[in-house]
Amino acid sequence: MLSPLSSNVILSKARAMYGRRLKKQDYLNLMNCQSVTEIARYLKNQTDYAKTLAGVNESEVHRGQLEVQLKQKLFEDAASLCRYELSVGEHFAQYLISRSEIEQILHSLVLLQAGAPEEYLFVMPMYLNKHTHIDLTALSRIRSFDDLLDALSHTAYRRILEPFRPIPDMPMNYTGIENALYSYLYEGVFDTISRYTRGETTRELRHLFEYYMDLVNYVRIFRMKYHYKEGPDFIRSSLLPFGTVRKAQLDQLIFSESREDAFALLKTIPSGRRLLSTGYDYPDEAPEIFTLQECLHDIHFSTHPSVVMFAYVFILQFELHDITTIVEGVRYHLPAKQIEKLLITNNVWKG
Repeated sequence: MLSPLSSNVILSKARAMYGRRLKKQDYLNLMNCQSVTEIARYLKNQTDYAKTLAGVNESEVHRGQLEVQLKQKLFEDAASLCRYELSVGEHFAQYLISRSEIEQILHSLVLLQAGAPEEYLFVMPMYLNKHTHIDLTALSRIRSFDDLLDALSHTAYRRILEPFRPIPDMPMNYTGIENALYSYLYEGVFDTISRYTRGETTRELRHLFEYYMDLVNYVRIFRMKYHYKEGPDFIRSSLLPFGTVRKAQLDQLIFSESREDAFALLKTIPSGRRLLSTGYDYPDEAPEIFTLQECLHDIHFSTHPSVVMFAYVFILQFELHDITTIVEGVRYHLPAKQIEKLLITNNVWKG
């Protein structure tokens, strides 16, 4: 049980950090930059990323290196909150570490498939070395899937990945690997919520994560069924095994005859109605938009430190996602208006 002092510290710190977030004008200024150098310079001199980027030469920084530096702020902010959150702080910190580890594993797999695994060395997050049991340097030396398994020895990830050893002359099941890793991550999240939270805190956190899982599964069904024309078994194996939607309802969506039939079914499910409320026929970004909307509400109105802490970190994750999107857009000389449409925060800007 947290003391009133600890609770007030967490609530105050998280909301103060939130107050230093990028505002709409910052996003507009970033989108009008002409290069990665200009973006790095703006973030370093005009935003709360100044401390994180203090030692960075913005005229020489690579986009991948810039992304790594920015993610360091997420770790530092979360760590400062976890020190005061005595009920789930330690376990929440482990969630962040596990999420980062999974991102590194998937990134190394992408580079392996591209035939350039050694490039991982140039974007390796040094700050993560202090927290992870994975030998990150070994990820830059892999030349095969077996090498990756060896690099993950003595971690739970090896056991998760072993069933996905590639079959000769068959493509790697990257989708299956990604789903297995994130299922492991969220299993840990729900275990933490069940074991270390109570009452309204439990309800708010479960609502946030379960609705997110529902929306992720809806989007995967629509993408695989109507875009990639995948069969029911493959679709079902690609869904996260969490959420509020019953298996029978998911199967109805998978076997629906048309999008219209699927939309009619979604209207009967609370989280399905949330998906349709985005106003898009094919809203890939719906899970992130929903989560950001919920977190913006929670950071202002929740009185539960664990909820506010999660809310702040998720908001910062979406901010980092959008900065990365802007960097990519600027690199490929996309107009600012076109980049803006790709931003998660564009759907919920309040200034």
